[in-house]
Amino acid sequence: MKKSEFRHLFPKKKGDEDHLPTKTAKKAVLVLFVLFLILYLQYKPYTSTPHNPTGMVETVFVIYQFIITQTLGIVHEGGHGLCYLLPCPQFLMVLNGTLFQWAFPLGIGYYYKKRGNLMAFYIGLFILGLSMDHTAWYMSTAHEGPILPAHKSFLGVDALHDFHYIFSSVGVLAYASFLAGVTKAAGMLLMVGAVIAMFFEAFSDKRVKR
Repeated sequence: MKKSEFRHLFPKKKGDEDHLPTKTAKKAVLVLFVLFLILYLQYKPYTSTPHNPTGMVETVFVIYQFIITQTLGIVHEGGHGLCYLLPCPQFLMVLNGTLFQWAFPLGIGYYYKKRGNLMAFYIGLFILGLSMDHTAWYMSTAHEGPILPAHKSFLGVDALHDFHYIFSSVGVLAYASFLAGVTKAAGMLLMVGAVIAMFFEAFSDKRVKR
């Protein structure tokens, strides 16, 4: 028997292609993240002046931003927490918070990329860029001292300032502003690049092979 004659005996299972977003869903995601990026550039969550939303779009943005930043904060603290359980050197323990905060969205994005869902991959890159922008702000405050005051701390208590310790340990504290600027630029490029990639993916005419 020919190979083709065996196909009816072994029907093809539904693969990841069946779970990929439709073109309409891709366009909806694109619109959502374009709006998110525009509003994010205007209202940073780490600015000293709180923003009170004036409409439904801004309200939804604030809610989503809160969910994302709180999730990243939990992941960041989880990175530190892992080293509380394992015998990590102090430098790695302090650095691990940021490593986890960056690896989390990147890992999720990579997972979906392997499954062929490029739109979800670009979302992961966008969140990574947002996470890096938050990290850049954190870096920029390293000169304020070794202790992060409670009102700036995710846990609401005085804590060791990660980047004052890291930069001091490697002797680059004087370059904190420059390093923060580079990190911020990289984060912004990721966010903008992810949105551009979403645009091309949303309007692509390529078809998934079945």
